[in-house]
Amino acid sequence: MTRLNLRTAIANYGHTRSLKDGTIESPRLNMEHVEVSPVPAIFRRMVRNLEFDVSEMALATYICSKYYQKPFTALPIFITRSFYHEGIICNRKSEINGPSDLAGKKVGMRSYTLTPGVWTKGILHTEYGLDLNSVTWVLSGDEHVEEYKVPENVISSSNNDLADMLLSGEVDAVIGAGAINSPDAVPLFDDAYHADKDWFNSTNIYPISHLLVVKDEILDNNPWLAEELFAMFKEAKETYVNNLQFHQNGNVEDSDLLKMAAIVEGDPLPYGFEDARNVLETFIRFNVEQQIIPSFMSPENLFPEHTLGLI
Repeated sequence: MTRLNLRTAIANYGHTRSLKDGTIESPRLNMEHVEVSPVPAIFRRMVRNLEFDVSEMALATYICSKYYQKPFTALPIFITRSFYHEGIICNRKSEINGPSDLAGKKVGMRSYTLTPGVWTKGILHTEYGLDLNSVTWVLSGDEHVEEYKVPENVISSSNNDLADMLLSGEVDAVIGAGAINSPDAVPLFDDAYHADKDWFNSTNIYPISHLLVVKDEILDNNPWLAEELFAMFKEAKETYVNNLQFHQNGNVEDSDLLKMAAIVEGDPLPYGFEDARNVLETFIRFNVEQQIIPSFMSPENLFPEHTLGLI
């Protein structure tokens, strides 16, 4: 049998390592892995140039791409998930003591369709009552989907360094900047872990960050491919997760996964559509409310119909 060759771009995670080093393989396909850094460059190159047959994709970028009819489709393989209370960092001098104090302020992030930004904005609005239109959102970069136009209360900075934007006072807070080593950079939430846990317990929403997409032409020509990829990614993930707590090597990824497993009290990387339906519905609604897409789309429409029952 001739193997189907797939040009593939996915990041290096513990749960993808066995796919990338060939430990887990298929007699029906061969993945020719392309290393791309930083990871968001994968999304951009796929959206703008269709450079890969199979690629990792941020969920908000995918939903925006779907609206603009980009010719690739996701599989219910949710490569990364996260919680977002700890991702909001404020300038101490801006005297922000809680979410309501963000009203009238400037908040920086890389792009308006940034997936952590969409989740964070949605949480600030639904859980803490922040009027998102009262905030000026300041972008350090542009959007992966070139056709997308941002709302009126979104502006661009000439600075592409979120930490510098925060510490210089250009913005009062940032989302998704990572750790900032300065006494003037303080978290919005003092106890983000318990804020995440309380939010999960009240909503049962475990945010999806990245998923897997495949070119439509390849999916159409190989109707077996979606199920084969799902089985391979699931095997790689389950092998890693099942051994995680016994072989933790102290790296950040392991610590983050174990922390998330403690919050959700189970699998930190669940795959499959049905259990994710509520998460997807919530996130799609956030995208509509934040003017990323104009109207609600059914979560089922994000995936090939024959993959909705895969578990």
